[in-house]
Amino acid sequence: MASQVLVALALSLVGGFSTSLGALLVILSGAPNLKMLGLLQGFAAGLMLSISFLDLAHNAINSIGFLKGNLWFFAGVISFAFVTHFVPEPTLAPGSDIKRNKDEDDGGKDVMKKHRRQVLFSGIITAIGISLHNFPEGMAVFLGSIKGLRVGLNLALAIALHNIPEGVAVALPVYFATQSKWQAFKLATLSGFAEPLGVIIVAYLFPSSLSPEILEGLLGSVGGVMAFLTLHEMLPLAFDYAGPKHAVKVVFLGMACMSASLYFLEMSLPKDLSL
Repeated sequence: MASQVLVALALSLVGGFSTSLGALLVILSGAPNLKMLGLLQGFAAGLMLSISFLDLAHNAINSIGFLKGNLWFFAGVISFAFVTHFVPEPTLAPGSDIKRNKDEDDGGKDVMKKHRRQVLFSGIITAIGISLHNFPEGMAVFLGSIKGLRVGLNLALAIALHNIPEGVAVALPVYFATQSKWQAFKLATLSGFAEPLGVIIVAYLFPSSLSPEILEGLLGSVGGVMAFLTLHEMLPLAFDYAGPKHAVKVVFLGMACMSASLYFLEMSLPKDLSL
C-alpha cells in the first residue's frame, strides 16, 4: 500500500505542477495563446473521455454487472455535479480584457488601485475554486493507481493537460493586480498542491485492502467524475478558445492517442502492474 501511495503522489504532483506551467506561460509572455490552450483542453478532453467510457466505466460494468456499474458511474457524476454547483470553476479571462480595463482606468490612480484590488480578489477566489476542483482529481489518481499503474498514469496525463489553463486562470489576474511574477507563480502552484493533498487524505480514509467489487465500483464512479468534468468544463473551453471544428478534431485525436496508449501500456507493463 505504501508503494501505491508513493506512486500516486508522484503522478498527482505531475498534475499539480502543471498549474505552475500555466503560470509560467503568463509571467513569461503576459498574454497566453488562448487558441493553443483551447487545443490542449480539447486534446485532454479526448483523453479523459476515452479513459472514462472505454476503460473505467467499461471495466466496472464487466466486473460487477451492468446495473451496479452504472449506479457507481452516475454516483460519480452526481457527486461532482454537486461540487461544481456550489463551487463553479472560473473561466479564463482573455489578456486583452485586462489590458482594456487597464486603459480605461488610466484616468485616476485611485480607480486603478481599486480595480487592482478587485482583480486580485478574483484571482484568489479562482485559486480557491481550482484547489477544490483539484482535490477530487487527486483522489481519482490514487484510486486509479490502486487498480494499476496504467490507469493512474493515463489519468495523471489527462489531468496534467487540463491543469495548464487552470494555472493561467489563477496567475493572469494575480500578475495584473500585483505586478509580481513570484506572487502569480506561487498562488498558481499552491492551487495545484490540492491534488497530492487529495491523494494523502484518501490514502488514510480507505483500508489497506479493498474488496475487488468496491474497488471496481469506486473506479466506475471516478469514470463518472471524469466524464462530467470533461463535458461540463473542458469541452466548452475548448470550443470557446479553439473553435468547434478544431476542438472536435483534437478531441478525437486525444481519444485515438489514449486508445493507443491503453493498448501499448497493457502490452508493455508487467502483469502485476496492468489490468
